[in-house]
Amino acid sequence: MTTTDHRVETSVSQIEGASQPGRPRPDPALPTGGTLWRYAAAALVLGLTLTVGFFAGRAGAPASAPARPTASGAHAYHGPGGLEVSRDGWTLALDTPRLTAGRPGELAFRITDPAGAALTTFQENHERRMHLILVGRDLSGYQHVHPEMSADGTWRVTVTPARPGPLRAIADFWPQGAPAGVTLGVDVPVPGRYAAGPLASPEETILVDGYTVTLDGGMRAGESNQVLVWLGHDGRPVDDLQRHLGAYGHLVALRQGDLAYLHVHPAAASQPSSVVAFGVTVPSVGTYRLFFEFRHLDEVRVAAFTVVV
Repeated sequence: MTTTDHRVETSVSQIEGASQPGRPRPDPALPTGGTLWRYAAAALVLGLTLTVGFFAGRAGAPASAPARPTASGAHAYHGPGGLEVSRDGWTLALDTPRLTAGRPGELAFRITDPAGAALTTFQENHERRMHLILVGRDLSGYQHVHPEMSADGTWRVTVTPARPGPLRAIADFWPQGAPAGVTLGVDVPVPGRYAAGPLASPEETILVDGYTVTLDGGMRAGESNQVLVWLGHDGRPVDDLQRHLGAYGHLVALRQGDLAYLHVHPAAASQPSSVVAFGVTVPSVGTYRLFFEFRHLDEVRVAAFTVVV
């Protein structure tokens, strides 16, 4: 699914599924045990989301078109992106031959047209003109950054690969005047001895810098799935989330193996409460790594989950 994210200008704390001894203890203020109250609250959240989306759709739809409520109010499903270096006439041209593990280096690239000319006009999407996802082929080292473009159409950002191995760069952008956004992907070499790390086991609840983050909702391939993310901090629900690049959270899903990319935003009717609702359509069975980005107390954090579909 093509969308875009935004420039994280605060420090980003990441959890790449580091296994805790046993399951983390859920925040006592956060319902994570499958209780009746939890599911009643989930039903209320989804009911409000669907209701607002339905009436918003009716208000904006032509009189002759039947209004259809969207499950998440997010983006239409366009299938996974990031699998191709060229698509819809655009190519991700990498200008950096390699990066060095453990050292800051400049990653430079251009988006070129069929004639090889660099594109210089981009439509802002979710507060940025370019969103770049960087992740190891074993789904480690997730980063969401926002390069700066020079006048000649070259995008640049400084990154530090944690260790050797192919680094996948996924560019998510919207050419000015195009009917939809485009997502392209390329591997950036990071020379050295490479050994893929194991993927973290599926866990419903994880801890991130003192936050209890719970992923609620199963997923079936090819269907729109309702996914809820619950947040607790210091024994209380987080009811004062801040907007992160225009939304109360973002969810990036990457499929193990080919790193097919999906990016989902919460419902337009979402509020800064302790539960964030998403509508996610995964294209196939398989194992996915879901990265939930959220902003609280002026800092952006990332919670990562392994999900088997």
